Amino acid sequence: MLHATSAIHRIACAIMTALCLSCAATAQAQTQTITVVMHVSLRSLDPVISTTEIVRNYGYMVYDTLLARDAKDQVQPQMAEKWTVSPDGKAYTFTLRDGLKWHDGAPVTADDCVASIRRWATQDKLGQVMTALMADMKVIDAKTFTMTFKEPTNIVLRALSRPSNLPAFMMPLRVAQTPPGVPIKETIGSGPFRFVNAEYRPGVQAMFEKFKDYVPRREPASGLAGGKVVKVDRVKWLSISDPMTAVNALLNNEIDVLEDLPEDLLPMVENNPDVVLTEYKEQGQESLVRLNHTQPPFNNKLIRQAALRAMDQEAVLQAQVGNPKYYRVCASLYGCDSIYATNVDADKFVKGDPVKAAAMLKAAKYDGTPVVILRPTDDAASGAMPPVYAQALRKAGFNVQVQDMDGATVTVRRTSKEPISKGGWSIFSTMSPLSALADPVGSQTIAANGAGAWFGWPDVPAIEVLRLKMARTSDLAEQKKIAVQLQRLAIDEVTVIPLGERSIITATRKNVSHQVRAAVPVFWDMTKS
Repeated sequence: MLHATSAIHRIACAIMTALCLSCAATAQAQTQTITVVMHVSLRSLDPVISTTEIVRNYGYMVYDTLLARDAKDQVQPQMAEKWTVSPDGKAYTFTLRDGLKWHDGAPVTADDCVASIRRWATQDKLGQVMTALMADMKVIDAKTFTMTFKEPTNIVLRALSRPSNLPAFMMPLRVAQTPPGVPIKETIGSGPFRFVNAEYRPGVQAMFEKFKDYVPRREPASGLAGGKVVKVDRVKWLSISDPMTAVNALLNNEIDVLEDLPEDLLPMVENNPDVVLTEYKEQGQESLVRLNHTQPPFNNKLIRQAALRAMDQEAVLQAQVGNPKYYRVCASLYGCDSIYATNVDADKFVKGDPVKAAAMLKAAKYDGTPVVILRPTDDAASGAMPPVYAQALRKAGFNVQVQDMDGATVTVRRTSKEPISKGGWSIFSTMSPLSALADPVGSQTIAANGAGAWFGWPDVPAIEVLRLKMARTSDLAEQKKIAVQLQRLAIDEVTVIPLGERSIITATRKNVSHQVRAAVPVFWDMTKS
């Protein structure tokens, strides 16, 4: 009898074990993961220090913002439940909404937000101007804080909601107290996804999982505003540097989304019934060149102007994109769809003229100083630009050297102010989100505050005076007049060389849907069947 009972017990245990294994397997099979190949790999985790788009995209996964722009580019509350403005237009009071938690379970407080704003504002161009106009920022209670300005202004709403290269992401107080030049050591946010540190492989993969304690807003998702409802368990960013390999992975159902499909590979997928192609003009980019103003030869304004005159937007866009359906030449430093768009001085930079550039270079007494161009080899769109404009510069008489390296090395190398002989640089090119350029006050390619400026470090006090003047007025007509003046100055000083605009084409497996149309590729609301 004892043996029979023991045998029955063993059989019952075996059945229970089998059932548990079956349930575990079923649960694992039901875990929904969207696998994405982003345009470049994620190698940095501090969205306040890095201006790269991939780090900004990471930031929108893990962190949240107090305010956000909806699909109509209107400012909406996000982490904030509401804000009020004093009758004199100088003081803004923000109240946090209920249910906000950090990924470690602690509540989000006003102290966290004030510290986050202070750290972020030291790096962001619009944040820097906002700080210059601000008289005080203080905590009222756990959910409330105020920002008071020296004069009436709405710059705080523009700054805290802008989807720039450096959005105003909120972080826990202890993290936000990290000095601005020092990378943060934690990835604790309050956003809809939690970063899975244990599965992060820099340059290989990044894993995000649904933050189950996230409380979305009740409004429908609209742009970067509204309810961020996560409908899958995980999102995996997988790095595949070769575009052809990435496309084949999509066709073979090994990945679900290819964020930025190179236009020359469109024929491989455009007639495939299992793939959906979507053009995201909201995520459009301006291709641009940045010159190093601190080193020869581009510390000479006349030589900078010769370089500007040599480059041709159409030639670069043809090499970078190819299909005119997905690009356009543009004479505005703010993007051609910006409310501040202007074509002032377009004759100086849209259509390249190497012959005229050669004459300008000769008049500037260029002595053959080498021009070193940094070219990223692991980013198809960025990497296509340097060979084209390098040739134009050579035709004008420049002594050009194109140095190939991966994108991560470019982002490090461009921070150097050393001469070329010690690892410095003359030119780097990149693409900036049009949403980051649309406001001249906050555009990093316009700002010219010397050591505090973006890489290239132009120092033009007259530009800074105009940026501050534009920030002080809420009159749109006056702002547009100042924008014209700013473009004229920026072109004359060559703070940036714009090389036209391109759309983003995203390729998605047909069983993945509901990607929100926004200025940033986001993964809340997305479903996978």
